[in-house]
Amino acid sequence: MAKPLLKIQRYFRRKPVRFFSLILLYLTAGSLVFLHSGFVGDSGPGARGSRDSVIAPEMGSRTSLSDIRGLGIMGRVFKETHRSTRRYGPPWMKKARQGGQEIRSRGDYTNNWNRALKGRNAKDVDDGRAKYIGCYIDDTQKRALRGVSFFDYKKMTVFRCQDNCAERGYMYAGLEFGAECYCGHKIQAPNVSESQCNMECKGEKSNLCGGANRLSIYRLELSQESARRYGSAIFKGCFHRPDNVTLALPFSAVIQNMSVDKCVDMCTEREKSLAVLAGDRCYCGFPTPLFSLHELENEDMCLHRCHGEEFESCGNDEYFVVYQTQVQDNRCMDRHFLPSRAKQLVALASFPGAGNTWARHLIELATGFYTGSYYFDGSLYNKGFKGERDHWRSGRTICIKTHESGRKEIEAFDSSIIMIRNPYKALMAEFNRKYGGHIGFASQAHWRGKEWPEFVRNYAPWWASHTLDWLTYGKNIHVVHFEDLKRDLFSKLKGMVQFLGLKVSEDRLLCVEGQKDGNFKRSGLRKLEYDPYTPEMRANINELIRTVDAALKKRKLSGVPEEYMPR
Repeated sequence: MAKPLLKIQRYFRRKPVRFFSLILLYLTAGSLVFLHSGFVGDSGPGARGSRDSVIAPEMGSRTSLSDIRGLGIMGRVFKETHRSTRRYGPPWMKKARQGGQEIRSRGDYTNNWNRALKGRNAKDVDDGRAKYIGCYIDDTQKRALRGVSFFDYKKMTVFRCQDNCAERGYMYAGLEFGAECYCGHKIQAPNVSESQCNMECKGEKSNLCGGANRLSIYRLELSQESARRYGSAIFKGCFHRPDNVTLALPFSAVIQNMSVDKCVDMCTEREKSLAVLAGDRCYCGFPTPLFSLHELENEDMCLHRCHGEEFESCGNDEYFVVYQTQVQDNRCMDRHFLPSRAKQLVALASFPGAGNTWARHLIELATGFYTGSYYFDGSLYNKGFKGERDHWRSGRTICIKTHESGRKEIEAFDSSIIMIRNPYKALMAEFNRKYGGHIGFASQAHWRGKEWPEFVRNYAPWWASHTLDWLTYGKNIHVVHFEDLKRDLFSKLKGMVQFLGLKVSEDRLLCVEGQKDGNFKRSGLRKLEYDPYTPEMRANINELIRTVDAALKKRKLSGVPEEYMPR
């Protein structure tokens, strides 16, 4: 053993350049292994596909490898093994895949603000957005903040929690156990020593996110929202007194010097989602078939000045002013896997950016059953879509999300709900997701650079071919237009539930209406100040719209909504 080593030593003494070259190659190989481990680490243990899903508002534990839907697979560069060989994209994009076009890896861009402040403690940041106010007790039986909540046990950050709460109009954001985020308009617990909020945030070790039953609470500076609000309460409108007001709104009290604030506070304290003002009486309750909030009245009917508030209307005995409090309606929050294996596989099919994950959120709340996915997105799993980890053929989920097109993939399903969205909106939504994350936005550089024209050139034909393929090869289809679902959520969602073969619960549907956005809605505060579509782009997209409209009518279905059609 000594003789070979001695020979090697003498060789490198005579040729030192080769020795240093060998060392350099060794270090380079080690660096590549390190980089590879970083990519594999992002993919998570449950990754089973070679593509990403459309959402996740926004948080991934799976490597997302097909941001340009089949134009290439970054994992091949690092020799990552993929068990799935499913095509992701239209057939005409195969050549682009084989051509090995450059792919940009998609990261989590929802925390750009956080990364810009990296190294600075959130408590010390004072930019007018949020102010840290202290550590508070949080009782699981009686929460300190009683609005919506969400968890992310891998990527929770202070600023992400603040963003989610601020977007929904809450005044306070609180973090607990390093991974839980709670929102509220009022703190209903005492504060404690700062030393008790001692757990690091899962997504940023430089900041603290509460502790065991302890909340790190921030007061938020709320952005101007399109919804009419009173503090965190959302104005729902003026409604006629229900026939049986005692049954429809079981709790009420007369309030001296009535004001919106007093009624909202009372109903929040009673943990009711509706605060209803009727003169000097305040009613609290939830939307029910007896008081559905579907028949809006002219606001002039509710004009009656509040005794305790000069510029607010408090309604009267016949016409009620209704606000939605920050209290979460829990009647539709329970979700489970199917009790027995489904006999049929139902697809929830859409082009990327057409609202598939939003539709999954609505279906899960309306039915009480998890939805599945043709892919696996760890970020969606962490956000509560527990069906993500099930194989799409498991039969334990009520329907399966897919963006696939092509005869073989479509015929694998027994029936399908096809989501269609205005291509002008869908393309922009997917472009924002691709370059800005699930609830983020693409930068001006991306919009004005070469990325946008190339994106439209590749994706616009897919928008049409996806729908045409499903109309051609789908066995039993139910078409839902994204815009119609937004406009008339109750009846359209009811039709989807019935198509899935389930009994409709009106209470659940009314509950869904109160929390329809989930955690995946962009704020809408950042909008382009110009039209990104060129005349040539519009001419091509308009022709695709006409083609899809004709195909729908040929199947005896209603065509695309009028707002799609070229003017």
